[in-house]
Amino acid sequence: MIGSLVGGGATIGGFFIKHCLDEQARAKRDEPRKSLLRKMLSDPGPDGWRKFETLSRVIGADASETARLLVEVGARGSETGNNVWAFIKDKPLPKD
Repeated sequence: MIGSLVGGGATIGGFFIKHCLDEQARAKRDEPRKSLLRKMLSDPGPDGWRKFETLSRVIGADASETARLLVEVGARGSETGNNVWAFIKDKPLPKD
């Protein structure tokens, strides 16, 4: 019985440690991408927006990863559906 408890605890501890290491690796990988996104969104085109495809291509991430990172840096997509993004502070949502 004690062996089962120790084995179970070691297994759970191993999963926890692996999860923490995976999260650290992801954060380390994400930071350069977030930095690039911040630079690009700080210097948008004349209309104040950046194309999603360009952002994704520059940071080398797929669509879901790019969208996640954009939200994490404080950006939002356009409501017009033309797949462009900007910082929320620069393009706040309209007040109804």
